[in-house]
Amino acid sequence: MIPVTTFKDKKVALFGLGGSGLATAQALVAGGAEVVAWDDNPDSVAKAAAAGISTADLRGLDWSAVAAFVLSPGVPLTHPKPHWTVDLAHQAGVEIIGDVELFVRERRVHASDCPFIAITGTNGKSTTTALIAHILRESGRDTQLGGNIGTAVLTLDPPKAGRFYVVECSSYQIDLAPTLESTAGVLLNLTPDHLDRHGTMQHYANIKERLVAGSGTAIVGIDDSFSSLIADRVERAGTRVVRISRRNVLADGFYAEGSRLMRARGGTSSLFTDLDGIQTLRGGHNAQNAAAAIAACLAVGVDEKDIVAGLRSFPGLKHRMQPVGKKGDVVFVNDSKATNADAAAPALSSYDRIYWIAGGLPKEGGITSLAPFFPKIVKAYLIGEAAPAFAATLGEAVPYEISGTLEKAVAHAAADAARDEGGPSAVMLSPACASFDQYKNFEVRGDAFVGHVAALEGVTMLV
Repeated sequence: MIPVTTFKDKKVALFGLGGSGLATAQALVAGGAEVVAWDDNPDSVAKAAAAGISTADLRGLDWSAVAAFVLSPGVPLTHPKPHWTVDLAHQAGVEIIGDVELFVRERRVHASDCPFIAITGTNGKSTTTALIAHILRESGRDTQLGGNIGTAVLTLDPPKAGRFYVVECSSYQIDLAPTLESTAGVLLNLTPDHLDRHGTMQHYANIKERLVAGSGTAIVGIDDSFSSLIADRVERAGTRVVRISRRNVLADGFYAEGSRLMRARGGTSSLFTDLDGIQTLRGGHNAQNAAAAIAACLAVGVDEKDIVAGLRSFPGLKHRMQPVGKKGDVVFVNDSKATNADAAAPALSSYDRIYWIAGGLPKEGGITSLAPFFPKIVKAYLIGEAAPAFAATLGEAVPYEISGTLEKAVAHAAADAARDEGGPSAVMLSPACASFDQYKNFEVRGDAFVGHVAALEGVTMLV
């Protein structure tokens, strides 16, 4: 835990007592703050009270005595309308911050020189975050990994000299971190997302820009117009910018030529490394993720050979294009985190002969947007509630069966792939659906897939 000492002996109001909210309250108390916490969920309030956190409805609080209001990132700050607690804080002139801001302040006070890499973007940020942390750890560095990736940032070990932090930041977290500054800040890309919470695409982009604007080195993917303009603005403001691209040749920065990652300096390019053969970094999207990781690790002093070694040993992110087993020329891929069509596209783009397991609780739009990848699919195995609708979309374009259950789909897909003489193939769970019709969450679904693969005869497990 990181005790939040910057609010010692001060009163702090806190709203939102989920996982990260409760951890934040505990970190504030450990640092000597007087915390008053609340949540709209009575069960969360009861859990916090049982953990020794002082709880009270913030409507009755004397806000004139409050030094800061800490808001959980899942609670609306601006859109579609501010949460009622936000209105109370604004009326009292109390600053509104989140857990990442508290971390930033603790680092600034106790170990301002310890390297801190912050990562954001619409897509790819979790893989990039995990990859950077892996490279740092493999190079022998004391590395702390947290933030939006699933480990609350204030549950990490406290800042000290020589300790490296790799923190994934959502737009919600950035919005609550007004003094966010990092050694290296990564902005991968921007596409419309969370507009119900940010109002407009421009407002969403402005929030993301804050992360790189406050960094020592800004690493920016320039394959979309919003990010490209951000790179230009940040550079004009005096920040060192490293541009990355998966689509375009650059005069300076890192760019992809297929699996080859090129480093350009002053208009001259040279090969940095080739990702060919690294199963966990297949596809153009992962070339961008790897380019960002390379630039970030160089910015904090990692040697080139250690970066290349870390790329080659990266185990991948669990449930995201994760190779879990192999039998002959067939690889079994767990992409359970692909809960909609857009999320399934990267995996489908990364293999040429696919035995595709898809379905679950359908999302709006179905799988029509995945039609460009249908020629790669040898056969589809449809499960869950979405199976009839997906079958109608596939029509005569892709052979399919309605397997119903994941266990049956894995068995049938594996048998069909074993008979395939067309070259290397993948049995892939990339559902393009939520899991809730058959599984508690995508993690449970992915674990079930791994279990079914492990039960197959002759499969060498990779996890």
